[in-house]
Amino acid sequence: MKILVGYKRVVDYNVRIQVKPDGSGVVTDGVKLSANPFDDIALEEALRLREKGVAEEVIVVGIGPADLTAHLRNGLAMGANRAIHVVTTDAVQPLTAARVFLKLVEKEQPGLVILGKQAIDDDANQTGQMLAALWDRPQATFASKVEIADGKATVTREVDAGLEVIEAELPAVITTDLRLNEPRFIKLPDIMKAKSKPIDTIEFGSLGVEAHDHLKTTHYTAPAKRSKGVMVKDAAELVAALKQKGLL
Repeated sequence: MKILVGYKRVVDYNVRIQVKPDGSGVVTDGVKLSANPFDDIALEEALRLREKGVAEEVIVVGIGPADLTAHLRNGLAMGANRAIHVVTTDAVQPLTAARVFLKLVEKEQPGLVILGKQAIDDDANQTGQMLAALWDRPQATFASKVEIADGKATVTREVDAGLEVIEAELPAVITTDLRLNEPRFIKLPDIMKAKSKPIDTIEFGSLGVEAHDHLKTTHYTAPAKRSKGVMVKDAAELVAALKQKGLL
């Protein structure tokens, strides 16, 4: 069985985001870019399933400009067998990404697609669900535990009321939550081995996917600065201050 894993590049989670002076977007020049944390978790889970003998091949998929290759090498160093790079210089919205994955699913015929539940740059949390709908296959989102047996995936997922266990027939789409696993540390020998692993390059235009933007962002702005806090001496003064503001 093949496992297809989405592997998006985003601004590193340790970087403080700065909005461009003209409000047209966020500053990315000279900023550290790294794998979306949820995608690292997705890749780690795919690798663990391969190590258990559930899968034979793990393929990482990235959609982006030509310099995305270095990012995909990181996924190969982590342990993926090969990578697919869909080349485009345009920003890719979730529906477009889902359509790209559908084309790759039709080509590769994976038994499982694992995606991070969301990317930390747009927090959309949409691509996995959209892919499942387009593919007409089961989905299990927010997975905190995954077990594969007898052609089915048993997934423990995190919901508002606690944990929910569902069963999905393969092939299926699974999206990963933070508590599913802890991604492995990449060692230097693995980085060297990754240089010889194949990366298939596909031009976005050759897939026949509609590239129209369904949402248009008109302006970006930084969050308002927090006002200075007020110190109170005791509970009575706190209650009085809240009443004055109409909060009690």
